[in-house]
Amino acid sequence: MNLGDTTWPELREPRLLAVPVGATEQHGPHLPCTVDTDIAGALCERLAEQRPVVIAPAVAYGSSGEHAAFPGTLSIGQTATELLLTELGRSADAFAGVVLVSCHGGNAAPVRNAVRTLRSEGRRALAWSPTGPADDSHAGLTETSVMLALRPHTVHLERAEPGNTAPLPELIDRLRDGGTAAVSDNGVLGDPRGASGSEGRRILRAWTESLVDAVDTWASTTER
Repeated sequence: MNLGDTTWPELREPRLLAVPVGATEQHGPHLPCTVDTDIAGALCERLAEQRPVVIAPAVAYGSSGEHAAFPGTLSIGQTATELLLTELGRSADAFAGVVLVSCHGGNAAPVRNAVRTLRSEGRRALAWSPTGPADDSHAGLTETSVMLALRPHTVHLERAEPGNTAPLPELIDRLRDGGTAAVSDNGVLGDPRGASGSEGRRILRAWTESLVDAVDTWASTTER
């Protein structure tokens, strides 16, 4: 069920609400600024194919200040992102619980804090995010492959070029101090060359399995 296509009488039986949490930010010279939102939405759709959840409209803006030096980035910051997700969760008491599927690393702290607050208030909330190689954290092989599987017409492979391929833990201090531009001239952290739709579909399957497992484990625990 997609909340955008659903009337309120169809929601009388409580289901989990899956919220795609993304961002609007640069993803190198070859990917669109909606990558994180697109992937979060696709994963929620795949979850809904396997479990009885309602998919909420995506949260398309988040904490993306680290990409501010690149045109196309729109950010509402950590405080606003946390507040938005907290209030959204508070408003969702008609549902059996809220699953925040977050696909932007900059949203990690706001999402974590929102879930902590919601749980402290007695609400059922879960946060899940995909994982990937430490040297391929932004607009590299992983995200490029996934976008080739989801929205190939938005991927400009002729512009794909490597960025900084050092593992993220080695870059994180400089990135926090000066943003992505301080560690990558083209906004890429990784190497998108060699990306393929088949690899993207494999990654999506693995992420979907992880998401479904996390939801099942959480649901079985909270129902006790």
